[in-house]
Amino acid sequence: MRLSDLFTRTLRDAPSDADLPSHQLAIRAGLVRPVAAGSYAVLPLGRRVMRRIEAIMREEMEALGAQEIVLPVVQPAEVWAASGRLYAFDGVLQGFTSEAGRDFVLAPTGEELVALLAAREVESYKHLPQLVYQIHTKYRNEPRPRGGLIRLREFSMKDAYSLDATVEGLDRVYERILAAYDRIFARVGLDVVPVEADSGAMGGRASTEYMLAHAQGESALVRCDRCDYAASDEAAVFAHLPPEPVALDPVRKVATPECKTIQQLADFLGIPASQTLKAVFFVDERPGDTEDEFVFVVIRGDLDVNEAKLLRALGGGTLRAATDDEIRAVGAEPGYASPIGLTREVTVIADLSVRAGANFAAGANEAGYHFTGINVPRDFDPARVEDIALVYEGAPCPRCDGGSLHLDRAIELGHCFKIGTRYSDALNVTYLDERGVSLPVIMGSYGIGLERLMAAIIESHHDEHGIVWPASVAPFAVHVVVLGKEPQYADLAAQVVHDLEAAGLSVLLDDRADSPGVKFADADLIGVPLRVTVSKKAAEQGGVEVKRRAEADRRVIPLADVVAWAQNEG
Repeated sequence: MRLSDLFTRTLRDAPSDADLPSHQLAIRAGLVRPVAAGSYAVLPLGRRVMRRIEAIMREEMEALGAQEIVLPVVQPAEVWAASGRLYAFDGVLQGFTSEAGRDFVLAPTGEELVALLAAREVESYKHLPQLVYQIHTKYRNEPRPRGGLIRLREFSMKDAYSLDATVEGLDRVYERILAAYDRIFARVGLDVVPVEADSGAMGGRASTEYMLAHAQGESALVRCDRCDYAASDEAAVFAHLPPEPVALDPVRKVATPECKTIQQLADFLGIPASQTLKAVFFVDERPGDTEDEFVFVVIRGDLDVNEAKLLRALGGGTLRAATDDEIRAVGAEPGYASPIGLTREVTVIADLSVRAGANFAAGANEAGYHFTGINVPRDFDPARVEDIALVYEGAPCPRCDGGSLHLDRAIELGHCFKIGTRYSDALNVTYLDERGVSLPVIMGSYGIGLERLMAAIIESHHDEHGIVWPASVAPFAVHVVVLGKEPQYADLAAQVVHDLEAAGLSVLLDDRADSPGVKFADADLIGVPLRVTVSKKAAEQGGVEVKRRAEADRRVIPLADVVAWAQNEG
C-alpha cells in the first residue's frame, strides 16, 4: 500500500473535544473520522487494525467449536417485548415503525434473536450444546457518548451465545470462554482484570467483566490489597465488621436546626457520620401497566446507595429520585426523614450497615428535628435488609481477613453472562430430554466491543509521538520510507517492498514528495512496529536504515538482511 494512494490523511492537531489519547491519535492517524455524536466512520488504516482483531477473535472462538452467524441489526420489537426488555434498556433501545405499521428496534445485543432461532432449531438434547458467535454492528442510543471510541452509539461487537441442556454444561462452556477471552486480550497486548460484575438488564445468575485499569476510565475497578478479590463497583461487596458492644441509649427527639445533610447533623451532634442513618428516596418506574413503586432506603450515613444493587433487590425497573411532594405524601420530611412514624405503607429497604451499629441518629420526620439513640431492630425492624451499599476506598475485604479494598478507574472491555433460562422462559425455548420431558434451554452470552478494544490498545500502546501498535494488530508489519527524489532510491524502495511482501509481510510505503520530518512524524503517528528508511545516507553506508517504533535506536543493515531483520523483529 502506497501512502500517496491511501484514502486516509494524517492530521497535525487533534480535535478540541478529544480528551483521551486514543481519541486524539485515532483521528490524527487517520484510523477513524467522526460522523455524528457517538458515530464514527472507520477508515482504511483503522479497518486493517479491526480486521486483525477480528481474526484473533475468530481463531479463538472457532478453537472452541463456535459457529459464526450474522443476525439482523433491525429486529422485530415484539420479540423484545416478549423478553421484557423493550423498556429495560432505559431509552438506549432505538425503535421505529415501518410504513406497514410494524414496530422494529435497532439491536443493542442479540440474546432475543438467538433465543428465537434456538426455539426453531433445537428440538432435543441431541442438538445441544451449541455455541454461536457473530462480529457485527450494534446500536445503543447512548444519551452521552464519550471518550471517542470508548462509548459509541453505533459500534461493532463480537458477541457469542451458548445453548446448553444443564447448568453444569453452561458452567463448563463459561469457563472455556473466559479462558479464550484471557487469550484474546493477551494477544492484542492488553493486561486486563476479570472481575465479578453486575448483570444489569441482561439478567442471569452471574457475570464476569474484563476491565483495563485507566485513570480516565468510566467505570471503577475494585481490588483487594491482600487477596485476588476483584469486582466492578456496581457488584463489589465489602465486609461489615461487628460493632463494639455498647449500652443501648433511649430514643430522644432533639432540635437540629439547619441540619439537612448528614455532615451537618454529624457536626452538630459531635458524632461520626457512621453513627447516623441516611434516608434516600426513589421511585422504581416499571414498564407497561405495572404500577411504579415508591422506595424508602435506609443506609448508614457515611455510605452511599449502589443503585445497581438496589435495582437487583427490587427485581428491575428504572430508578429516579423521588420529589419532595412524593416524600411528604408518605409522611416523611425531606432532609429530616425517618422510617419511624410513616403515615403510609411504603417499601422500606435497609442496608446491611444498619445492623452493624448502635445508637444511631436519624430524622424525626419533622423539620428541624432528629432522633438519637435509634437501634435496629428495637426501634424499627425493616422488613427487608439487603446489601445495597456502594463500596468505598479502604473498605474491609469480604473474602480475606485483614484485606482492604481499593478503587481504580477502569475501562470495561468485555462482559460474559450466565443468563440461564431468562430468555428461554420468555420465548419458550425448550428441548426434549432423554425421557421426552420438555425443559428450557440454558443460555450464556459473551461480548467484546471492537472499536472500544482498538481504543484500549492505543491507550496502552502510545507515546508522545503517536501510536505504538503491538505487532499482532498493527495495520502493516513494516513502514518503508523513501527519502530523496532520485529514481534509484524509489527503485531500491520498490525492491525492499517486493522482498518483504514476498516473505508474507504487509508493507506501507511512504512514497510522497514530502520532507523527511513530515514522513518520520507520520510514521511515528501511525505506529507501524518496524520502519525501513531508504535514503542516500543509508545507501552510502551500504544498505538501508532500520528501526523499531518502540525504540529510539536505528542502524543500517545490508539490503539482503532486511527480510530476516523484519521477520525476527516482528
